[in-house]
Amino acid sequence: MYSRTIKTGVFILEGSNSFAVTYYFYYFYFFAQQQFGFGNQANLALAAASGLICVPAALWGGRFAQHAGYFAALKVGFGIMIITLLLGWLFAQSPAAHIALMLATIVGMSFTWPTLEALASEGESGAGLQRNVGIYNVVWAATGALAYFTGGALLERLGRPSLFFLPLAMQTGQLALTFWLHQHSARSRLANAAIPLAPATAAPPAPRAKAFLRMAWLANPFAYIAINTLVAAMPGVAHNLKLTTTQAGFCCSLWCFARLAAFCALWFWAGWHYRFRWLLASYLVLVVTFAVILVVPNLAVVVLAQLALGGALGLIYYSSLFYSMDAGDTKGVHGGIHEAAIGLGCFAGPAVGAASLSLLPQVANAGAWAVSGLLLCGLAGLVGIQLKTPQAKPPAAGKHP
Repeated sequence: MYSRTIKTGVFILEGSNSFAVTYYFYYFYFFAQQQFGFGNQANLALAAASGLICVPAALWGGRFAQHAGYFAALKVGFGIMIITLLLGWLFAQSPAAHIALMLATIVGMSFTWPTLEALASEGESGAGLQRNVGIYNVVWAATGALAYFTGGALLERLGRPSLFFLPLAMQTGQLALTFWLHQHSARSRLANAAIPLAPATAAPPAPRAKAFLRMAWLANPFAYIAINTLVAAMPGVAHNLKLTTTQAGFCCSLWCFARLAAFCALWFWAGWHYRFRWLLASYLVLVVTFAVILVVPNLAVVVLAQLALGGALGLIYYSSLFYSMDAGDTKGVHGGIHEAAIGLGCFAGPAVGAASLSLLPQVANAGAWAVSGLLLCGLAGLVGIQLKTPQAKPPAAGKHP
């Protein structure tokens, strides 16, 4: 298994990567609005294209990590992002060039997240998996929330080029740290290949555990349907609320901090494991708060809805990652599936929102209602899996059923 030094380095890579890609991708929509005049429909279409690219890229990235090695996958991912961000900063001028480079950056990113998830979980016991997945979630959520919260101010203070040179500097540092971690792993004669020397962390999951994995893999992309639709629509929400870019960063990132708080709670409390009522309640909150944020033009209501939304997103995401890492030994592959499901959600929500705005321009909040309807389809699927699954007494906290 990997040493504590390697695991600590993985968490450092994860936090830096989260800050860099959150700043770049979340504020790319503000950049597109300010630089090229993109409106809600154009930004939603851009978000849909981003998600569509992420699906095959994440599957490919996870399989590459599993077979070529985790450190090789990280080097490829960070290297691609360094090149694309450098080209975007120094050479790209047209909207088409910036969009092409942004999509290429997503390909690079897709080699990193499945790999980092697998590295954090590899070779751990049941208790170790609960601990490390908790640390992993808290780290990326905290740094991502910080990036979204401060990103508006950074963009206004440092200028639009900072959208490229700030993540570029961080990715360069991450690549250097990856080389060091790989060398340290080799010197310590620890496993540096994709398949570890440590034994499996859990027995093959029972049918009910597999059902929870399917439910989590279904719910998480729908959660990202909501997230990416909201992120792409936030410039429009900020405009309706008469917020500056800095104020939008402060006020529209609160759901990130609420998700972080949920991760902290779930990290120390395992009572939600393999319990359907918690997943169902979170999904219902997701559906309601998503619509409220986009439809109600009141800052106080938007803030309160974001707090509830963040809690729901926390449990849904945590479920997907925990069950993915708890369900078998091919953690790189499972990480890729987890990220591809996210990409599918990132595509579907903005695509439906953009299409509804195009087909029903006369209907107020057409995009919000169309995506809300899509989220209800996910709710039906979640309940359907539960009804088809043999019922059993819930397991003790943190144990398999």
